[in-house]
Amino acid sequence: MSVAEWSGSLVEWERELRSWKARLGPVFRRRQLRETGGAFLDGLLSGIERKTGWMMAEQAGLPGPWRMQALLGKSRWDADTLRDEVRAYAVEALGCPDGVLVVDETGFVKKGRHSVGVARQRTGTAGRVENSQVGVFLAYAGRSGQALIDRRLYLPREWAEDGARRTKTQVPEEVAFAAKPALARAMIGEALDAGVPCAFVLADAVYGSDSGLRRMLEGRGQSYVLEVCSDHSLRFVAAGGLIQADPATIADELEDGAWAAHAIGEGGNGPRLYDWARVALARRREDGRERWLLIRRSRRDPDERSYYLVFCRAGTTLAELAGAAGLRWTIEECFQRAKDDLGLDHCEARSWHGWHRHVSLVMAAAAFLAKLAADLRRAAYGSRNETGFDRSIAA
Repeated sequence: MSVAEWSGSLVEWERELRSWKARLGPVFRRRQLRETGGAFLDGLLSGIERKTGWMMAEQAGLPGPWRMQALLGKSRWDADTLRDEVRAYAVEALGCPDGVLVVDETGFVKKGRHSVGVARQRTGTAGRVENSQVGVFLAYAGRSGQALIDRRLYLPREWAEDGARRTKTQVPEEVAFAAKPALARAMIGEALDAGVPCAFVLADAVYGSDSGLRRMLEGRGQSYVLEVCSDHSLRFVAAGGLIQADPATIADELEDGAWAAHAIGEGGNGPRLYDWARVALARRREDGRERWLLIRRSRRDPDERSYYLVFCRAGTTLAELAGAAGLRWTIEECFQRAKDDLGLDHCEARSWHGWHRHVSLVMAAAAFLAKLAADLRRAAYGSRNETGFDRSIAA
C-alpha cells in the first residue's frame, strides 16, 4: 500500500510534501543537493520494499545510485541542522501543553563489523545479543500523534577507544564514549532548551535508573514518570524515620484499598485496564513538587507489576500519572512505522555521518506523515491543538 492511499488524501499529501521540501531546502544549500535530498525523501515515502541507493535511484529515474550515496557520504550538509528542522516541524504539528517526551533505544542488526558502532550487544529488536548498531532516540507525543525528534548512535567503548576504526568511519574527534542514559540526557536537555512543550518525560528502566537523568530533570523543574526495576534501591524519610527498601517490597505491603483501576489506552480487546497505586517518597518540596513511587499491577496476574519513579506538580492525580506512564508505547509505534514503511533500518552507509544523515532523513519523512495524520485527525474531529508554536523552535 502506498503512502498516498493510507494518508487519506493524495492532493493534500503532494502539496504538503512540496512545502516540507521547500522548508528543508536551506539545509542542503546547493541546488543539486536539494534535488537529491528531495528524491531521497520521495524514495523513503514510496512503496519500494528496500530503501537502498540503487532502488531509490531507480525510483527517481537516475542512472545509478551515486547521487543517493553521496548524499549520505561525501556531500557537505549538517544532519543536526536537519534534525532541528524536523523537531520544529513535529512540534508545530503535534505540540500541546500536555505532550510528553519519550526516550528509548532500538537496534539495527548487521552482518559485518565495519559499520560504525557495530558490536555484539543486546538489542530489543532481536530480543537477544546480536551483531548490531544501537541508536538512542527521543520522540514527542501529543494529542494528535507522535514523531521521532532526535537520535544518537551509541558508540560502544571498544569503538570509542579504537583510533583506527574511528578514523575509517569518520567519527568526529569530539565524540567520546557515552553511556546510553548520558545520550538521553543530552537529547532531552536540547529539546527542553528549544522550548518543546512537555508535561512529562517518560523512559524505561535503562534510563529511569540513572540518577543523573533524574537530577537533571528535577533541576529544571521538569516532571517525569520513569520506570525502574523491582529491586531498585530507595531511601526516603517517612513519619517513622529513614526508610530503605525496594519497589517490590513496598508494593507487597500495600493494602487492597491502596489500589485503583485506570485504563491506559486501547488494546486489541478494548481499554487496557490495570490496577495502580502510589506511595509518597518525600515531603513536598518548597517549589510544590512531589516525588512518588508509582506501581502498576496486572488485573489477571497480581504478581506482574511495573514500577516508576515520579516527580510531578503537587495535586497531580493518580489517573494522570497512570495515563502518562501508558504513553511510553508511542515511541515503539514510531520505531515500527519508521522501520516497516520508511527504511529506518535500511542504511547502507558505514560512516558516523552517513548513519546520522540516513536516520535524520527517515525522521523527516516520518514527521511529514505524522503531520498529515494529525491534520486529518483534527479535521475529522473538528478540533485544533490548544496552542500553536512558532517555527523558530530549534536548537
